[in-house]
Amino acid sequence: MLELQIPGRETLRLEHLVLDYNGTLARDGVLRPGVAERIRALAAHLQVHVITADTFGSARAQTAELPVTLQVIGQGGQTEAKERLVESLGPAAVAAVGNGANDRLMLARAALSICVLEAEGAAVATLREADVAVRSPEDALDLLLRPGRLAATLRI
Repeated sequence: MLELQIPGRETLRLEHLVLDYNGTLARDGVLRPGVAERIRALAAHLQVHVITADTFGSARAQTAELPVTLQVIGQGGQTEAKERLVESLGPAAVAAVGNGANDRLMLARAALSICVLEAEGAAVATLREADVAVRSPEDALDLLLRPGRLAATLRI
């Protein structure tokens, strides 16, 4: 469990981290440098889930050595599948990270939601659902590894 205390807000007690793959953790199907180490560090505190339509067909190979549960979803109903995953884990215990339009409901349901504004961009509707927007997946994961940064951004 990862407990985050943010001044002026309820304490977050996170048990799960749900991550979109393409456009969030990976560019053109390839995991970004620095992401794997951060996922390994977070897996000591959280159950890490990667959910993807696997546009480039590389997610299994790219995450094979990581302590994650990978869920590959079909082309239809991606938005709802991602939302259902968060719901099944108990939204109050979930942090979610994504960027695409199909991540919108996943971010809306999670207790903590982070939108990544990487080279692929981010859907505006998804950005609106996020608690925090960051420049890279490394920055997103670092917010959880260094919660003081998150507290500085979200304190009331």
